[in-house]
Amino acid sequence: MSTLRIGLFGLLGSGNLGNDGSLEAVLRFLRTEHPDAELSALCGGPDLVAARYGIATKALHWYGGEYRTASGVRAIALKGLGKLIDVFRTYAWVRRQDVVIVPGMGVLEATLPLRPWGFPYSMFLLCASARLAGTKVALVSVGANVIGDRATRTLVKWAARLASYRSYRDTISRDAMTAMGVDTSADEVYPDLVFALPTPVGSPSGGVVGVGVMAFRGDNDERDRAEEIYRSYVDGMKSFVGKLVERGRPVRLFHGDQVDTPVLDEIIAEYGAEHVSAAPLSSLDNLMQEMAAVDTVVATRFHNVLCALKMCRPTLSVGYAEKNDMLMAEMGLAQFRHPARHVDAGRLFAQFTELEERSAALGQVLAERNAANTQRLKDQFAALSAIFPGGRR
Repeated sequence: MSTLRIGLFGLLGSGNLGNDGSLEAVLRFLRTEHPDAELSALCGGPDLVAARYGIATKALHWYGGEYRTASGVRAIALKGLGKLIDVFRTYAWVRRQDVVIVPGMGVLEATLPLRPWGFPYSMFLLCASARLAGTKVALVSVGANVIGDRATRTLVKWAARLASYRSYRDTISRDAMTAMGVDTSADEVYPDLVFALPTPVGSPSGGVVGVGVMAFRGDNDERDRAEEIYRSYVDGMKSFVGKLVERGRPVRLFHGDQVDTPVLDEIIAEYGAEHVSAAPLSSLDNLMQEMAAVDTVVATRFHNVLCALKMCRPTLSVGYAEKNDMLMAEMGLAQFRHPARHVDAGRLFAQFTELEERSAALGQVLAERNAANTQRLKDQFAALSAIFPGGRR
């Protein structure tokens, strides 16, 4: 029999811990259940993915400045040329695969600022190329939302329609694709792939509070208010950290993407490194190890919240999208939510106090939900194996 060739696709190795955590979960599955498969990736950070995971890689875009704002005629011309060249590059890579897996991530959503000719265009190229080449595309535990921008919506909708397999990380994602005109009657909902990663062992000490912050600037429809939203969010989170420091609580800051670094730096500069420190993170495993040493977590980025819940830490979500709210509800902490667009430090601290008072009972609830999520993902991987050529049905 010929070797099974499996490709992995996405903004992987680009500095987002959640994206790379989803990749790690799928790689663990593939190397356990399909150890002879030939793996490669078309991704945003090919050098990092190749070095860290030991697989062949190719850059997602021909033009290296794809995600930088074009500020001159030359940059605009190179971006346009890159869009054309990427058609042929993507097809050439896809046709060499039997299956391409898009591992988790919010690849069908626009809950953060997003240009249609960026990643949505790349997703469309992937799925259209696969349909032409006879390659299967599997969108595995992905996130989605109803998208207002017409161009982005069209590209995302057609990418999803052209995929061979779709599953979602929550019901709101499946409902969003249904609302946008995709037939989801055969699509399943499974937990986020990160729930399949091993959970580090550790015990909290010293009353440390973990605070996950983000360079939050609103969603795709709020570009005109981006800086106002950013300033309001950072000031609110900074005030909340100040209340913790006033009460003698050490604070450990977390990020979820390299773009969040300025927010961490600003908070540390305000209160001093003797009170507030930042965790050096390069993976979700690092993040979870750091979370093992804190008592409670207050976080914004989706995968910061998810990892804290996976670690059974009492968690308060300062959410920026419906997916944050859905995750908290599914894990039994629906009341411990706070809006990222309107951070009220006083109310947030009151919620934090109640969360800590109920920590023992909540820990048991989280342990039960985590066990159920782990089993559901085993079911997901079995379903995924079934679509591979010669797969078990």
